[in-house]
Amino acid sequence: METLKLSIQNHIAHLIINRPDKANALNQTAWDEILEIFTELDENPEVRVIVLEGGDSKHFCAGIDLSLLMSVTQSQTSCDARQREKIRKDILSLQAPINAIENCSKPVLVAIHGGCIGGGVDLVCACDMRYCTEDAFFTIKEIDMGMVADLGTLQRLPKLIGDGLVREMAYTGRNVEGKEAEKIGIVNRTFTDKETMLAEVMKLATTIAQKSPVAIRGTKHILLHSRDNSVADGLNYMATWNAGMLLSADLKEAFEAKMTKREPKFGN
Repeated sequence: METLKLSIQNHIAHLIINRPDKANALNQTAWDEILEIFTELDENPEVRVIVLEGGDSKHFCAGIDLSLLMSVTQSQTSCDARQREKIRKDILSLQAPINAIENCSKPVLVAIHGGCIGGGVDLVCACDMRYCTEDAFFTIKEIDMGMVADLGTLQRLPKLIGDGLVREMAYTGRNVEGKEAEKIGIVNRTFTDKETMLAEVMKLATTIAQKSPVAIRGTKHILLHSRDNSVADGLNYMATWNAGMLLSADLKEAFEAKMTKREPKFGN
């Protein structure tokens, strides 16, 4: 891969955005590779949890690469309808990698340092759990470019923080820094430095990787379903889900491990 680095160890996939010379701005290759890698990690039986971070770049992600943004808005056709049809398809194509993160059956933990700007916010909103350094900042930068954020921030961020706070960020484009981001719920926790953050995030990933993989995947699926449906629909769906999934080998292994006072060992 040109824009990502991946390592897998102890059932944890460690994924790094790797465009430090461009402040991890996401070009077309990066979008393509994000879609490809999360599709592959979803199907990889050795992977139980994913940690995403910004590597050696000054910023976690500076957003969409401006050259890519310009290419989306330019067209060679003189027909307005065909031009707008192409723009719509291009936007849906850019949404697909973000959707792939959210729809990946494995939990995705993201460690954020420096700026998380524009498309970077789209990216982290699709992750399961967010952590950042105190000097990190989040900004919905699209408003300062005369456009509406269109890759998922305005759909997912209101599920994470208060409506008024989303509107304030989206209308002003102001920076929300680490401690405030923790206070309002964008991130679970802040850390004084990047090294401490990564160490703690890896500890959390290790804990998750030791749980029943089928139970973790099911829990993520149910949480996403519950977010987008009523409580009554969610409970009915939950009953049907567990009718099909409850009687697993993992359930038996967990009981036996508890009875014999040992750590459970789950298959993939």
